[in-house]
Amino acid sequence: MAQILFVTHPEVVIDPDVPVPRWPLSAKGRARMEALAEALAGLRVRAVWSSDEQKAMDGAEILSERLQAPHHVDAALGENDRSATGYIAPPRFWEVVAEFFAHPDVSVQGWETARDAQSRILAAMGRVADEAQSSLTVVVSHGGVGQLLTAALQNVAIGQEAKSPNPSGGGYLLLETSPLRLGGDGWGDIDTITTEPAWAKLAAGGA
Repeated sequence: MAQILFVTHPEVVIDPDVPVPRWPLSAKGRARMEALAEALAGLRVRAVWSSDEQKAMDGAEILSERLQAPHHVDAALGENDRSATGYIAPPRFWEVVAEFFAHPDVSVQGWETARDAQSRILAAMGRVADEAQSSLTVVVSHGGVGQLLTAALQNVAIGQEAKSPNPSGGGYLLLETSPLRLGGDGWGDIDTITTEPAWAKLAAGGA
């Protein structure tokens, strides 16, 4: 049985002078991904995928090196296109994000719409699923991507989906393929993955 572990990148270095897609993982974010890599080290991981954003690539490279699995990059696994505004400081940023999810067919502040982003993400995840075989594939992506993916897989309206328990990132979903579907108990936290119910399913499918 093929499984996909979808992970949202953890903490990043926030720098208003650097384009958001080029922000790297912070020391804490790297440490959390290194701990996840150790947790997965006993499983048979076929491949690691990520978006082309630096924070996702940083996390994927940590996993790829430790797990000796090839790292593939697909730009379509990235966050919605926010280049129209660039960096927006909180709390205004979170207000715009709320508008983005509340009005999925509207280009809020010139951003890519949630509906368009969801279609792109589903197509990208479909490609990952098509490449998956009877082992584990890991995808390192983003919080907004995870929410839009969850809404589609739960068959609920955008904005009504289950949310990751960790607002700093580092959440995960366990997925199954053929067809792509939720395979675990919803969102979990990478810091406690080995103590959560999804771990038994990962070990059974990836050992």
